[in-house]
Amino acid sequence: MQIEYHKRFSHHLGREMEFKTYGHAGRPVLIFPTSNGRFYQYEDSGGIGALADRIEAGELRVWTVDGVDGESFFSKSHDLQGRIGRHEAYFRYLREELLPEILHVGGRKPILSGCSMGAFHASNFLFRFPDWVAGVVALSGVYSTRHFFGAALDGQIYFNSPVDYLPGLPDGGTLDLLRSRRLFFCCGQGAWEQPMVEDLQRLEAVLRDKAVPAWVDLWGQDVSHDWPWWHRQIAYFFDKWLEADRSRPI
Repeated sequence: MQIEYHKRFSHHLGREMEFKTYGHAGRPVLIFPTSNGRFYQYEDSGGIGALADRIEAGELRVWTVDGVDGESFFSKSHDLQGRIGRHEAYFRYLREELLPEILHVGGRKPILSGCSMGAFHASNFLFRFPDWVAGVVALSGVYSTRHFFGAALDGQIYFNSPVDYLPGLPDGGTLDLLRSRRLFFCCGQGAWEQPMVEDLQRLEAVLRDKAVPAWVDLWGQDVSHDWPWWHRQIAYFFDKWLEADRSRPI
């Protein structure tokens, strides 16, 4: 498998950002780490191994990005707007620095994906900027900022809480783009998954109300919030994506 390491200075974040790429060809995939995770986490935790056959066959080309959760959602600072502002800088880094490179190298809009906190970032970015991406594979994510900021929804916090801002989207524009994207959401119902189940059910209701097609899949009560199950889900849903791409490319 072709693997490359990159380190670039981000003008939006004011520091070096690292990422890795896996593969030589295929649909680009941008993967976010879990809570406070780094760009190498997905490989170290076995996620790349779960996709190895698809990567080596030239069906998928994966980028694993660094995060700034420790400076934003998981920061201990009481300055909530400063924390969400750091997250907004992260999204500008993605839109204006990393994604243009992925589009240039990959030739097509990427799939966004991640597990747990990575699923939150992947989904939130898709909902806000669907023109940049083909869709999402989100596993065991939360979809509300209440888990990080409590009841606060002022300023940019509101616009990063999908179950709160999606109901207010008017028809046309962003909603039309979302309806044309491919959305896969999955969550187990076992250990440590209950908050994610509740958020996913809320999200499913919002998407249904907005007529946004999505595959929402709740796995069994033995399915826990952990990598061994995510490995199975990763292989399963990316196979489904590639199947769908062969009949209706996005």
